[in-house]
Amino acid sequence: MSGRLEKDSMGTMEVPAEALYGASTQRAVLNFPISGYRFSRVFIRALGLLKWAAAQANLELGKLDEKRAALIARAAEEVIDGTLDAHFPVDIFQTGSGTSTNMNANEVIANRCSQLAGAPIGSKDPVHPNDHVNNGQSSNDVIPSAIHVAVGESIQRQLIPALNELESALHRKTTEFWDVIKIGRTHLMDATPIRLGQEFSGYARQVELARARAANAVSAVEELALGGTAVGTGLNCHPDFPRKVMHHLWSRTEIPFREAANHFEAQGSKDGLVQASGLLKTIAVSLFKIANDIRWLGSGPRCGIGEIRLPETQPGSSIMPGKVNPVMSEALMQVCAQVIGNDAAVTWAGANGNFDLNVMMPVLAHNILESVRLLANAANVFREKCVEGIAANEARCNELVEYSMAMVTSLAPIIGYDRAAEIAKESAKTGKTVRQICIEKQVLPEAELTAALDPVEMTKPGGEGAAGG
Repeated sequence: MSGRLEKDSMGTMEVPAEALYGASTQRAVLNFPISGYRFSRVFIRALGLLKWAAAQANLELGKLDEKRAALIARAAEEVIDGTLDAHFPVDIFQTGSGTSTNMNANEVIANRCSQLAGAPIGSKDPVHPNDHVNNGQSSNDVIPSAIHVAVGESIQRQLIPALNELESALHRKTTEFWDVIKIGRTHLMDATPIRLGQEFSGYARQVELARARAANAVSAVEELALGGTAVGTGLNCHPDFPRKVMHHLWSRTEIPFREAANHFEAQGSKDGLVQASGLLKTIAVSLFKIANDIRWLGSGPRCGIGEIRLPETQPGSSIMPGKVNPVMSEALMQVCAQVIGNDAAVTWAGANGNFDLNVMMPVLAHNILESVRLLANAANVFREKCVEGIAANEARCNELVEYSMAMVTSLAPIIGYDRAAEIAKESAKTGKTVRQICIEKQVLPEAELTAALDPVEMTKPGGEGAAGG
């Protein structure tokens, strides 16, 4: 390949001429041609934020002169903005500490500083990747800190707003559907009547709780390992360095990142990230339930449940003309399945903290950040292309309520459980409605029967129709 020669601690390495990275990164490129997966934009941004904040802190501590600090800060801004993403080629499946990617950042920033200063790339002048860009740091505390920053920022900027919008859309449907009475279902079987708006209020509450869980996931990653350097002792790091870095991070993220209370815990384990991933999994479980319910409620449209009408987004079949499928629900459900799988990978990666360092951080970062991205995107699309366009099929809802054997439940406190059960069985056998049988058998006076079989009253807390599962 056409390139230039750069050196690292292992010797000389040929690097592509246009690349801003150096020898250490090139070795990793050659060592790990595994998946083609790269660290995501949000992670590279977080890495840039840490290097930017570190330069500010080192300037304040007298560890860098103004010229070098300014150059590093300027180059780090380009990492933050994404203009240098093409120079981060290292595969996710690499050294478990992420050292290759930390050195990738150090080399890119140092070489960009050389460009900005008018010096040759690879000269390590005026900025050295280790001595200056990595001053007071180790891959072992930078990479976990970058993961925490990336997770916190992506949840705060992407997932929480998406859940907010979805919750609002479901609340609007709750109000819109409040007067629509339909049949409830438990064990997939007919149960007592319920308002369609009541069902949607349950979905809205699930998303409200999902939003709270997302906020808790941010809280779980607010402690950063930065300052522990190699094994948590803080060797070669000024004691005030992490505190100053956190101050600068706050100014850019508005998330209260803080130095870990115990650096040995912060570097030896990844329990906070496992906790955050578990909360994301719970959010996925909630969204799966909502999407699956909506899919079933709209099924048919004539030969299924058909109590709601879903927006028609695309043809559903290459062979059946006019068929339309619940594709938005299906897409969200697949995302939720992926997030649940991602959590398994995060769990195993988090468990592999051996003594003073976790050595599965890149794959942990990849999976948890992918979960955040997928959940946020899917929630937005599901809201926009499905929830906002759902309409109630009131005629179908009324039909199924009247036809349901569960209507007999409201009679049980009046005529007794056993007699009510006989009426339900006769309804099932003959196809007659509960109301028809009660009229034929003169079970109750007409006015009393009409009141007892009022489906609206059955939806009210403590009403005659209140009954257990």
